[in-house]
Amino acid sequence: MPAYIQYHDAEPAVIVCPHCLGLPLHIEDVEPMWSAARIDFIYACDDCGAQVRKTVTRPERHH
Repeated sequence: MPAYIQYHDAEPAVIVCPHCLGLPLHIEDVEPMWSAARIDFIYACDDCGAQVRKTVTRPERHH
């Protein structure tokens, strides 16, 4: 996890499966993109296997 973002700030709230009846998804993979200052969370459904990608970007700092 990059130093500029805290894990508890980056992880989105509960993500539900768009295909099942609202079953919660689990995080299957985390892909940091160092050059783009973002993190992609890949969620997967245990029941149907659907995947959802959520991207979190670094907040801009104002000095």
